[in-house]
Amino acid sequence: MEILGRIDTFITWFDGVVWGLPLIILILVTGIFLTVRLGLLQVRYLGKALKFMVKNEEDGHGEVTSFGALCTALSATIGTGNIVGVATAISAGGPGALFWMILTAFLGMATKYSEGLLAVKYRTIDEDGHVLGGPFYYIENGMGVKFRWLAKIFGAGVGLFGIGTFTQVNGISSAVRNFFDPNMAHTVALFGNDYSWATVISCLVLTVCVGMVVLGGIKRIAKVSEIVVPFMAVLYVVLAVII
Repeated sequence: MEILGRIDTFITWFDGVVWGLPLIILILVTGIFLTVRLGLLQVRYLGKALKFMVKNEEDGHGEVTSFGALCTALSATIGTGNIVGVATAISAGGPGALFWMILTAFLGMATKYSEGLLAVKYRTIDEDGHVLGGPFYYIENGMGVKFRWLAKIFGAGVGLFGIGTFTQVNGISSAVRNFFDPNMAHTVALFGNDYSWATVISCLVLTVCVGMVVLGGIKRIAKVSEIVVPFMAVLYVVLAVII
């Protein structure tokens, strides 16, 4: 229990350092710089972006369609960020947090474009002809092999502990537990803690479902996203309007 307490203390401290005011300032400054540097790209090319959401470019090359790529990107955005993130921001900072989220989202369009551009520019093709790209690859291929350690830190730190696996699984399992077993009436002892059976079962089901999709590669991820993401987007908009 003492070890768990120390781990919890470290996570709390690290969370304050990483997600504190310095990061907010860095994100806003980066967004402003890229917006100016790209000549207000998110406004000038909005029509073209909307067009190629559903239509492939004639000279484009890749394993999935433009719509599949869009849905794959949105699959990591709709959900944890839009629901859990917004709820957390409003509860912590009040309604004024909405303004800063809208402003950050506008500037973030330039940041996201730059990230996508780097992912395409520095992507690689493996021996089987599959396209591999993303932050891990453009950090190593763009900045040099000597920065491979930074790509590994990004994968473990951001992808797993930051906005990736842990955050999403925690959000899903917490929602399931609060719905089926809010009073923790049915629990099981695991790793020194009591967990609701609803949490355990939901995590096991989630692991199997994610494994079946991810192990199929980018093509299967894109195909599943093309089906699930539009439903998620429509449901999200409808619920937001109702609220």
